Amino acid sequence: MPARVMMALVGSPDAGYTAAELSDRLGVSAAAVSGAVRFLQSMRLIQRVSRRGDRRDRYDLTDDAWHGMLTANAPLYASLADHMDRIADENSDATLSVIRARNIADFLRYLASRLPSLVDEWEAHRGTDLSHAEHRAPPP
Repeated sequence: MPARVMMALVGSPDAGYTAAELSDRLGVSAAAVSGAVRFLQSMRLIQRVSRRGDRRDRYDLTDDAWHGMLTANAPLYASLADHMDRIADENSDATLSVIRARNIADFLRYLASRLPSLVDEWEAHRGTDLSHAEHRAPPP
């Protein structure tokens, strides 16, 4: 459900959607939308938006949602790698499990080490990329 809510918000009107509108659009219960919204907010992918004169909260994607989520969760990758190492250590008699866990740990550590540079590269690219949405004229 979180993926469906997020994709609905990718194509939302500029004002975002209320929970009721998301429920109607997706054909699901208000409870399903509520749980998905809570999860997506905890991941910093969406935000609650208040509009003056409107008592209902609206939801929209956060600016740079993926960028924010990845950078905020970067410390998690090293922790997950440590867990993978423990799994490998505890399953030393299962060669394929050890290899799989070590490969995952290596990848997660690589990701954690590269993420700061990737963020810098993205920001530099975004600053010079004139095709970015902020620089495009709105459609007719």
